[in-house]
Amino acid sequence: MGYVPIKGGKAAIEAAEELVRYFRLRGGSAPLEVKQIQDQMRLAVDRVMGEGSLYAPFHAALALKQAEGDTIEASFLLRAYRSTLPRIGYSLVADTREMAVIRRISAAFKDIPGGQILGPTRDYSLRLLDFQLAEESLTHIREFMGKFIPGAIRGEKGGMGDVLPSFPKVVDMLRAEGLLETPNKTEEAEEIIDITRQPLTFPAPRAARMQVMARGETGGLMALAYSSMRGYGNIHPTLGELRVGYVPLRVHHRTRPDEVVTVGRVLVTEAEVIARMDAGEDGIPRFTLGYGLCFGHNEIKAISMAVLDRTMRTGSKEAPAEDEEFVLYHIDGIEASGFTAHWKLPHYVTFQSVLDRLRRAQLVGRNEEGSQ
Repeated sequence: MGYVPIKGGKAAIEAAEELVRYFRLRGGSAPLEVKQIQDQMRLAVDRVMGEGSLYAPFHAALALKQAEGDTIEASFLLRAYRSTLPRIGYSLVADTREMAVIRRISAAFKDIPGGQILGPTRDYSLRLLDFQLAEESLTHIREFMGKFIPGAIRGEKGGMGDVLPSFPKVVDMLRAEGLLETPNKTEEAEEIIDITRQPLTFPAPRAARMQVMARGETGGLMALAYSSMRGYGNIHPTLGELRVGYVPLRVHHRTRPDEVVTVGRVLVTEAEVIARMDAGEDGIPRFTLGYGLCFGHNEIKAISMAVLDRTMRTGSKEAPAEDEEFVLYHIDGIEASGFTAHWKLPHYVTFQSVLDRLRRAQLVGRNEEGSQ
């Protein structure tokens, strides 16, 4: 199979781009501000940051506006922008026990140290359209904020950011009792490769698998994890802990390398799933653990990552979700959408070749029927 470059059509392409802008604006409503998207479409922004592999809320919101809400296209735009940025350094490993938590739940234990925190969630809401949102105004917003955070209307500092707590991990309780597998020393000793600069090879180090999943497409991850949950695999986990919050971003000081400085914080979602029992090297059975962590507030993605982290470590390839090559090659939304979209490009030569072979085959077949 080959491809042939073609020329021409510049005017048509430019006109098509003008039409895109026209279809976005033809309704006559006020231009959508990027700040509005960043503030009020936060879950979409978080998803684009994760799949675009760049923690930049403003740029993710801008990409969403440009892509008219298409999250995959917006992720593509953000990842392309990311490729133009200079790499100025690497952050230090973050301990999520330091996370300033806004949401934290466990499906394994009712009572956990520090308690469960529902935080911002629609898990317990009825899936009914809220028609009041159609009439929402600045007055409504001010009234709500004035009740929820006294002083917010006057611009006084306050709110949740100053009082967010940190907690130990739920799975540490199991580990302290010897009921959970210990971290794999071999995996911890592996060199952490950068999948944006080094090609992915198999078997892939766990760090590479986690990086690919962290920027994987939420729907793709969920579909493969769901296949294992439904029986196409052996992992049917219990959610040990799901937490959403801010982790500190620390780096070495540029001129004083021995000094560590905190330069900001990043909102992440972390999931730890407890899976089936396996006998360790000492022959004693223990629970196994799957881990997921992604940018922003994206619980489905973090849980799916944790499930797939566990399925790919089973050592079996009996189910698609257990085959790391199958999983890692099919969860990148940008690569998948790019290959799917390429079918819209001209395939004139290759299709003519197929047509010629079909006509020749039919001619040969008819001649053979006539000779019998």
